[in-house]
Amino acid sequence: MADSRERIRGPSRDGREFLTSPRQVLRRLMLLSEGRQYREAAGVVGRLGPSVLRSVIAELPLDLLLEHLPHSAYLLESFFTRLTTLNTTPKPDVPSETVAWQLVRLFANPHESGLRQRCTRLLQALAQYEPGLRQTLRERRRSFDKAVQGLGVHGLTTDSSGQLISLHVALKTELQRHVDTYKMAIHKLEELSMVTINQDPAHSSHQRLLAINYGDIQQRLIDNKTLLTMLDKPALKQLQTLVENLSTRVENDKEVLTCVGQVRRLDSQALVEKRPAAGLLMNFSRGCEVVLNMMGPEGGPPGSSHSIGKNTPPGGASTSSCSDGYHSDDSGSDDGSEMVSLYRNLYVENRADALEALDSLPQIKHAHSLKGKILFSMIVLSFRLCHGMRERKVLEVRRVLNCPLDSSSETTLSLDRSVRQHLFETAESFPLGEIERSVFNQVLSTLHEYPCLESCPPLTHYVSACVRLAWRMINQKAPYYLDMDFNLGFLRPEKHERHPQADRRSDLIKAFLWPALMQNNQCAFKAVVAT
Repeated sequence: MADSRERIRGPSRDGREFLTSPRQVLRRLMLLSEGRQYREAAGVVGRLGPSVLRSVIAELPLDLLLEHLPHSAYLLESFFTRLTTLNTTPKPDVPSETVAWQLVRLFANPHESGLRQRCTRLLQALAQYEPGLRQTLRERRRSFDKAVQGLGVHGLTTDSSGQLISLHVALKTELQRHVDTYKMAIHKLEELSMVTINQDPAHSSHQRLLAINYGDIQQRLIDNKTLLTMLDKPALKQLQTLVENLSTRVENDKEVLTCVGQVRRLDSQALVEKRPAAGLLMNFSRGCEVVLNMMGPEGGPPGSSHSIGKNTPPGGASTSSCSDGYHSDDSGSDDGSEMVSLYRNLYVENRADALEALDSLPQIKHAHSLKGKILFSMIVLSFRLCHGMRERKVLEVRRVLNCPLDSSSETTLSLDRSVRQHLFETAESFPLGEIERSVFNQVLSTLHEYPCLESCPPLTHYVSACVRLAWRMINQKAPYYLDMDFNLGFLRPEKHERHPQADRRSDLIKAFLWPALMQNNQCAFKAVVAT
C-alpha cells in the first residue's frame, strides 16, 4: 500500500504529462481521494487547464466526495476556486446547489469538531462561483421558519362567548347554531308562503308596488324584520372567521409537509417520521443560517469574510498542515476591535431581525416595551449563564483531580489557567445547547401567557447568537463582561448612548435597550438607552 502511494505521489516522466489527459487526471484524483490525500489532489486541480478541467468535472463522481465531507472540503474548494479563476464560458454543469445543501445538512446536525474551520473556504469559493446560492438559501430558510411558525397556530381558538376551545368544537357549535337558526327561518318562510308562494308577477310590478297602502307596508316590514333578526345575528358571523382559521391551518400544514419533504430529499437518514417536525425544520433553518454567514459578505472575494470562526492570514493562505481540513482555529488572533464589532452587529442585525419577528406575532404586536425587554433579558442572561458555566468547568476539573476547591497553591492556579486556556481555544466548538435552552426557558417561564414565543424561529436564532458570542467574549484572555448597572438614573455620556428616536431634551433614562460591554473596567461599547 505504501509503495502504491509513493507511485501516486511520484512525478510523471516529463513532470506534467499526466495533466494533459483527463482520464489520467481523474484516475489520479480518485486514487488520492481514496487515500484521503485531499491536499495533494487539490494541487493537481490547481494546475489543470480549462479544457481538461471541464472534462474532469463532467466525469467526476461528486457524490463520493460529498459523502466524505468535511474531509474532502479542501478538494471541492480547489475545484470551485479554479473554475472561478479560469472563468470558462459557458459554465460547466456543476451541481453547486447539491454541495451547498450537503453542507447545510452537516451544519443542521453538527457532530464533527472543527466543522466550521474545514468548510469556511469551501463555502466562500462556492458563493463566489455561484452567487445565486445565497438567495436560494435565504428563501429556503424563510420557508422553514414560516413552516415552524405555522405549527404554532394550531392552538385553541375563542368561541362567541370569548372562551378558549378547540377549533373543531367551535366549528361544531357554530354549525349547530346555524342549523337551528336556519330551521327557524325556514319555518317562518313557510308561514309566509301562504302569501308569497305562486304570487302573480304582476303584483311585483313597479306600478303595483307604488300603489300599496300603509297596512301592507307595515306587515311587509314586520315579516322581513323577523327574518333579518333570525339570520343577521352577530354570533352567526363567526363561522367565516372559523372557516378562515381552518383554511390557514390547512395551508400551514401543507407548507410543513412540503418543507419536511425537502428535508427528506436532502437527508435520507433524517428519520423525519420519528422526529418532531419543528425541531427538524429549526435545525435545517439554523444550518442555512450558518452556511450563509460563512459564505462571507455578498460580492466579496473568498477570504474577505469576518464571520465567526474564520482565521486566515492577510495573504489568504492557510497556515495549517492538516491533510483533511483548512487550518486550525486560532481564536487568540481575535483582536478587541473584531469582538466589539461582533457585539455591535448582534445589536444592529440580530436584534433587529428578532424584533421584526416579534412584531409579526399578533399577541404582542403592540407591546413595544415588552418586546424590547425580552431581547434585553436574553443577552444579559446569556452572559450571566456563560460566566457561570466557565467557572463550573474550572471547579469540575479541580474536583476530578482531587484539588481543594479553595486552594490557592501555584499548582492549582496553573491548572486553572490551563483549563481557561483550553476553553479559550475551543470556544468555537464548545457545546452550548444547554445554555441556549436555559436562556430561552427562563424568559418563557415568566411569559407563559404568550405561548407564541415558543414557535418563533428568529427568536431562537437570536438566543443562539447571543449565547455563542457571550461564550467567546467571556473566554478571551482579557474577558469581556456586561455592565450590570441598570439603574434608571441620568444619562452618562462615557457609557450611555441615546437611541436615535429617544427624547433628546431629557437626560433621564427611561429604559435600557442594550447593555454596555466592558473590558478591564473600560467601556468597549456603550449601552443604548431610551430617554
